[in-house]
Amino acid sequence: MRVLVIGGGAREHAICKAVVESGGELYSFMKNANPGIKRLARDYMLHDERDAEKVLEYALNKKIELAIIGPEAPEEAGVTNTLQEGGVMVASPTKEAAEIETNKEFMRKLMEKYIIKGSVKCRVFTDVNEAKEFIEMLGGDVAVKPLGLTGGKGVKVAGDHFNRVEEAVEYAKEIIEKGIGGYKKVLIEEKVVGEEFTLQAFCDGSTIYPMPAVQDHKRLLPDDKGPNTGGMGSYSHKSGLLPFMTADDYEEAATILQKIIEALKKEGRKYKGVIYGQFMLTADGPKVIEINARFGDPEAMNVLPILETNFIDICLAMVEEKLSRIKIRFANKSTVCKYVVPKGYGIKPEAGKEIKVDEKAIKENGGLLFYASVNEENGKIYTTTSRSLAVVGIADEIDEAEQICERCLRYVEWDIFIRHDVGKRELIEKRIKHMEMIRG
Repeated sequence: MRVLVIGGGAREHAICKAVVESGGELYSFMKNANPGIKRLARDYMLHDERDAEKVLEYALNKKIELAIIGPEAPEEAGVTNTLQEGGVMVASPTKEAAEIETNKEFMRKLMEKYIIKGSVKCRVFTDVNEAKEFIEMLGGDVAVKPLGLTGGKGVKVAGDHFNRVEEAVEYAKEIIEKGIGGYKKVLIEEKVVGEEFTLQAFCDGSTIYPMPAVQDHKRLLPDDKGPNTGGMGSYSHKSGLLPFMTADDYEEAATILQKIIEALKKEGRKYKGVIYGQFMLTADGPKVIEINARFGDPEAMNVLPILETNFIDICLAMVEEKLSRIKIRFANKSTVCKYVVPKGYGIKPEAGKEIKVDEKAIKENGGLLFYASVNEENGKIYTTTSRSLAVVGIADEIDEAEQICERCLRYVEWDIFIRHDVGKRELIEKRIKHMEMIRG
């Protein structure tokens, strides 16, 4: 089957690898020349991934039968809709269904309308003075969010990014006046305390199949310090749960995702593709931080390499609304993923720097390599301003997977930064103790 994957990051490299391992003939449409994807693909095109008409033209020219969209921006631009209108099957949500991610106000109102558990106190404002009153009412203990897409870097939280009411109000004002995220509105939410986790699920419009839970690490520096990023690394456990969560926590999060899918269907926005919830596990159970209309990045790299079921079969089952008829299996393995980023990432990243990667040594040491936002020119690999590559270790236990990851990272050279504490026993123990304290 001819399969087109749209996007050129590490998440898309993982998707492309899964497509090829499932017997697909791979084609790629990406804005950067990802070396890992280039090698896997029968053909590729470098172009803006949000250009729906160009994507369709390429798909028809290459006789594509199935398309998968990696990032959220092409979904917001209506690429799924345009491909479907052109007769191409797409295992990713339409623009209307993807609004669950691309408009946080829509997501919160949907949860409120259908009385879905896991919501938080929140309001949307266009007036700074009204936003100030709400922030004061919550004692300044808030998260301040743009409504639209900001690449995972637009949210600021009390205690992490500001400490005074005035600072929260100032950021709310900036979002409204500058239209950060595409809307001259700001979402103010109560700050929820706990441990964040990601639950991804395959979805065919009615049925979901949840994947192993993953914990991402958004902050740039060890011990959760520094600015927010797109994600510095992540881990999963062979049980499908995380060390600080129970089976009931997992089931509750999965139920929330199922209810959201049912609500979207009732709204005439049938959701087909991968969906994921970013949750905060609190003393009162999982709370929704955000819903995303795609695989996570880095979380895709934790789950796809341990997927034992044919990935293309799952994609077709999502498109054809037959997910309940397919048996989906993941290997009982733990995973650790760590990102390599350019020097200065999160503040002033250095682009155009050469990276030296010993791919053979990484493979020999049991690691998986996924290229992200890099460009390959004349056989050499160069950084962009975004994340460069990810290395994944897979083993029975998280400790072993983390050690594989660290061994392999020695074979990446140049001015790089890595958050080494991802998946380390000390940090995980800290998470467990934190959750125990919160639950009392």
